[in-house]
Amino acid sequence: MADVKVNPGSSFYGLVKEIFNWYPSHYPAAERNNAYVSGLKEDFSLNGNELNYFNICYYVAYVVFQIPGMLLMSRPRLSRWLLPSLEILWGICTFAQSQVTNVHQLYACRFLVGMLEAPVFAGTHFILGSWYSGPELFKRAGTWFICNPLGSMVSGYLQAAAYTHLSGVGGMPGWRWLFIIDGIFTIPVALIGFVVFPGVPDSPRPFFITPEDTALAKARLEKAKIRKPGKLNLDVFKRSLKRWHIWVFVFCYICMIIAGYPDSYMNLWLKEEGFSVVQINQLPTVTYAINIVASWLGTTLAAIYPSWTVYTGATSCLVFSAICMIIWNIPKPLKFVAWYLFGMSGCLSPILYSTVNTVVKGDSEERALILGAMMTFGYSFYVWTPLVLFPTVGPNGAPRWRIGWPVAMVFHILLWAGFVTAILMHRKDNGKSKEDESRVRDAESSSGEDPVLIQTGVQFKD
Repeated sequence: MADVKVNPGSSFYGLVKEIFNWYPSHYPAAERNNAYVSGLKEDFSLNGNELNYFNICYYVAYVVFQIPGMLLMSRPRLSRWLLPSLEILWGICTFAQSQVTNVHQLYACRFLVGMLEAPVFAGTHFILGSWYSGPELFKRAGTWFICNPLGSMVSGYLQAAAYTHLSGVGGMPGWRWLFIIDGIFTIPVALIGFVVFPGVPDSPRPFFITPEDTALAKARLEKAKIRKPGKLNLDVFKRSLKRWHIWVFVFCYICMIIAGYPDSYMNLWLKEEGFSVVQINQLPTVTYAINIVASWLGTTLAAIYPSWTVYTGATSCLVFSAICMIIWNIPKPLKFVAWYLFGMSGCLSPILYSTVNTVVKGDSEERALILGAMMTFGYSFYVWTPLVLFPTVGPNGAPRWRIGWPVAMVFHILLWAGFVTAILMHRKDNGKSKEDESRVRDAESSSGEDPVLIQTGVQFKD
């Protein structure tokens, strides 16, 4: 830390970045799907929409606990300890899933995992937005987001290995071993989080952050006009609902959730096509690899070029893939290309969340509320849309989804339109702010009085 005054980007903030890079994320969805196609379906005689019900149990809890978790995350004294604590409990529930004896116990475990995971994704983006701003925020968010597809990718290889080498060991099938292995990974990383996870700049300092580091961080935030957390009261809801931010960004995330739901179910198509269990777990990992590249490259480009151009390129790929799925009866190599191109969605979420952190940087409570509302209302659609648009069985069932794929394509386009709208409205707001500042300077010059310095970010009531 000795070089912090000379080159802060490569020391203190570089260290914080590395913490975010490995912080655990995204095992539950992958392990659920991989377990389902690797023997769980047959062991529990699941011949209906049970896979959808697993999702419903998970996302009901995920939705209910989203905003409370995010508001707790905005509290400096809690933000450093909240995620590691939830991660410990999450790991315990992961172990528990390996010992379930019927589908109802698995429903209960899925609910608990959803409750504990609720603030992790948006909460990490909130923490990133509390340390970084501008282009560096896009880069860090993209780098951290790599953990999502990487977790799914590793889970696929782990399930293939567990099915091949651990089936029958200890009298347990391979899919049970997957939950045990994931739990073994989760608990130690969560314990490390208690030591190194930094929280927000006003949180209690971990051992590697000096008072000088904290002062530097706060000075950077002040320079970037990012307001530190203030009081949490009803005024947060009132002022947030009066502004366009929450409405447009929540709409964007709802579109993202509906459009992206079927992207991760390539394994169901592979199972229908008669591929082996090992192939069913390994072939979809190509999508996650593309997701990783898209996340890193897309956010890097968004820090250099207008973010809407990156969104346009990624959306074009996703719409092409959706069209292929709507047609369905296409050559198998093209079907593989279409499935893999869904990995281009990897850049959409980190760019959207970084945009929220950038646009609403002047109000920490509104920013936390918006991030929580995006997850709450977005994933509330996961509770019922799978049964209506993406059922597991039936004439419109997986993976054909005669109704679901056309709807997904429409929402990909709506997501792009909503994101572009947010960019345009933010530019309009910036133009008004500059005009107001210019009028104030002109008025002060004409009056001959000394200018009055007003602390950046202070909120005034109407």
